[in-house]
Amino acid sequence: MLRLAIGGILFAVGASKVLGWFDGMGLQATVQMFTVKIGIPAPLAYLSCFTEFLGGLCLALGFLTRPAAVAVAVNMTVATFVMLPRGFLFGGAAYPFTLLVIALALLLAGPGAYSADAFIAGAGD
Repeated sequence: MLRLAIGGILFAVGASKVLGWFDGMGLQATVQMFTVKIGIPAPLAYLSCFTEFLGGLCLALGFLTRPAAVAVAVNMTVATFVMLPRGFLFGGAAYPFTLLVIALALLLAGPGAYSADAFIAGAGD
């Protein structure tokens, strides 16, 4: 359930950034906002957007769970530090920090029995 929750949230947020779904800005506007307002270089802004989008999808499906969890954890570590000047609660670093902790928990726990990873591992049986 934890994997589905974080995966679904990250996929939706990533889809809003990459594809403009869910009233999102789309990729070009998001990258411009990251570079101009936050000061993140464009290549890292693209990487962040696609990490949320594809990493969220992988986590939701339980596919390449541990590598996706590492990517999300790195992304959310950066996001936590970027948001920290706003404070921790109420629009600050609490949200990315929570996603970071969940990604680390999934890294340690693995995908679980109901995942694409488990299905693939058991396909040779």
